[in-house]
Amino acid sequence: MREYATRRGWQIGLQVKEIASGASQRESREELLAAARRREIDVVLVWRLDRWGRSVTDLLATLQELEHLGVGFVSLTEALDLTTPAGRAMAGLLAVFAEFEREILRERVRAGLEQARRNGQRLGRPRTAALHAAQVRELHRAGISKAEIARRVQIGRTSVRRILAVNRR
Repeated sequence: MREYATRRGWQIGLQVKEIASGASQRESREELLAAARRREIDVVLVWRLDRWGRSVTDLLATLQELEHLGVGFVSLTEALDLTTPAGRAMAGLLAVFAEFEREILRERVRAGLEQARRNGQRLGRPRTAALHAAQVRELHRAGISKAEIARRVQIGRTSVRRILAVNRR
């Protein structure tokens, strides 16, 4: 990577080496992005694309931010150089395929939800508090406070109020 930077006539301003794999917090990368936002660097040079972005969405979001900031991006292994017209065209193709991937995933999720509904499956959170509605009403008629009802039945006070509000409507 140093040899490539020297051949291009670039001066190395900041070097980041992350060892942790799959880390959700990538402080070194955030430090590099912060330097780009402060206009302290002109180009980000990485060994491989998967070293920069953990997902296609993450990769495209950061590449778009770098482009917006006027910071070039080069991946040596994939020969992706966004400082050139051909590299920017390749990034555009990546964006198109990422959008296609998101649309396919969205369609699959919708189809799965529809199939579950057709099979009579109830979607959403389980109706735990509603199962105790009769008991809540009975305790309330007995003059027990809403907070005590919630403790006895082991549901939230808001659920108790909601169940009792249904009777008043």
